Amino acid sequence: MAAEIAPLAALFIGNAIADIFVGAQAAVVCAAIIILYNRIAERRWAAFALFSVLVSAVFTAAALLFGDSLFIKIQPSLFNGLFCLILLGGWVRGQAVMKIFFGAQFSLTLETWRTLSLRWGLFFGILALANEGAWRLLDDDGWVTFKVMVVAPATGLFMLAQLPATLRGRIEPDQK
Repeated sequence: MAAEIAPLAALFIGNAIADIFVGAQAAVVCAAIIILYNRIAERRWAAFALFSVLVSAVFTAAALLFGDSLFIKIQPSLFNGLFCLILLGGWVRGQAVMKIFFGAQFSLTLETWRTLSLRWGLFFGILALANEGAWRLLDDDGWVTFKVMVVAPATGLFMLAQLPATLRGRIEPDQK
């Protein structure tokens, strides 16, 4: 949870102190430090988190290069939209794409992975649409506030709502 909250806090604080560009850079640096720490502590790369921070870094670099905060603000739409398509596309084909990203952390039944792929795919689609509305209607400060005060809590609540299904679908080490 700290790995999700710390970069958002860095975005919020950097934006409050300076602007969205400083906030985005702080968020990327914070996320990269967390990923490196987890790499050292767990001796593995967290694929989903690594991909996420790389995408954020590219869009933040583009925003800085072109002096346009739009690159920062559209990144969640593209990221969430892409994951929506990947997860739902896999679900339609009977595949559990979530297992690719989180199979090292959780040992779940295939049906549980498929259910989570569907739910998270739909949730990512909703997030993409919400971000599209937010960046079009809000200024930079408003968008940062939306991301930190609306999207983050909604994601946390959604994650908690998936806990019962995740717990029911666990495979105990002696069942493998």
